[in-house]
Amino acid sequence: MTIWHPFTQHALFPTMRPIASAQGAWLTDAGGRRIFDAISSWWVVTHGHCHPRIVQAIRDQAGRLDQVIFAGYTHEPAETFARGLLARVPQNLTRVFFSDSGSTAVEVALKMALGHFRHQGSPRRRIVVMQDGYHGDTVGTMSAGERGAFTQPYDPLLFAVDRIPFPTEQARQATLDALEHFCRQPETAALLIEPLVLGAGGMRIYPQDVLTEMAAICARHGVLLIADEVMTGWGRTGRFLACDHVGVAPDILCLSKGITGGHLPLAVTLCREDIYQSHLSTDRRRTFFHSSSYTANPIACAAACANLAIWDDEPVQDRIDAVTAAQAQGALRLARHPGLSGVRQIGTILAAEVGQGNDYMADTGPALMRFFAERDLLIRPLGRTVYLLPPYCATAAELSACHDAILEAADVFG
Repeated sequence: MTIWHPFTQHALFPTMRPIASAQGAWLTDAGGRRIFDAISSWWVVTHGHCHPRIVQAIRDQAGRLDQVIFAGYTHEPAETFARGLLARVPQNLTRVFFSDSGSTAVEVALKMALGHFRHQGSPRRRIVVMQDGYHGDTVGTMSAGERGAFTQPYDPLLFAVDRIPFPTEQARQATLDALEHFCRQPETAALLIEPLVLGAGGMRIYPQDVLTEMAAICARHGVLLIADEVMTGWGRTGRFLACDHVGVAPDILCLSKGITGGHLPLAVTLCREDIYQSHLSTDRRRTFFHSSSYTANPIACAAACANLAIWDDEPVQDRIDAVTAAQAQGALRLARHPGLSGVRQIGTILAAEVGQGNDYMADTGPALMRFFAERDLLIRPLGRTVYLLPPYCATAAELSACHDAILEAADVFG
């Protein structure tokens, strides 16, 4: 083997399962065995693998314009997608900046916020984040995420941030008080959060009204609210954005993962007009200095346009509602098992803890992963947290089979 795979300890997983094809909610390996993709291949596939409309858009665009530098030039797929996306997000967001992954979308957001205040001559330069959050694996996003085994080797590179507690029902007031305290500080620039659900932090869900109150605190003190909807966006929580549940309009919004329906890498960071205007100047030193070689790649943008068209033309919300209903039924079943705890569900996301203990690095996680793989289910636990985050084409019967497997795992590991 010559490939070094992500988030993989090859001493424990020396061989990788080769995948030959995919369709809908299913993968097919090189031996012809089918695997149900219960986590949307790391949360990116929304409508299903190889959706014909997106595949055709990619084919058409690849023969017309494959790539062009996006500094000084533009193209129709990027322009069309930006217009279509702005029609779906809160009206205060007026500018779209393209990048290529969720991590870079958040890095862009942090740089936008800090540049905005610097160009205004403001001392605001500190970032507030939520305990147990995860925002990516670049240096800036690791700095903003929870510190632990994932980040320890890179501590010398990371910058300091201020942290508020995760808002459990018991800690919600402590969370809001801590945010109020930090927002009163003259150096606080922005609050960076995952709205309603912490993804890699354990699929932890917090009350919707807490999001409303956090947004109000930020607005009251002139602190920017950065919504990292890389995972929660594109319908995962039951609405197009998690922020839509309570009508919160972030000042900066990060989107990726489902942006092309899971077909190609792409990301965007959207912001308020005044954040854009604070960088607008004949002084070139106020330029927003960020890019990647493949910024707004035309083929990826064409896939994103096709994704938006599917949202416009097909009953996507009905499919999301059907998955949500099936997951709610699954949650009721899982909650009755003594080997499972913390059963929770929001929209298409269902999660629970198997067994006892809080050590992410315990042997339970890899053992559970093998357990599900043996049953041809792509379920990748976060420590002992087992979760389902399926494509919207998943059927109630397919999800019920996943619920059965989780109950079986609870019998073994609970």
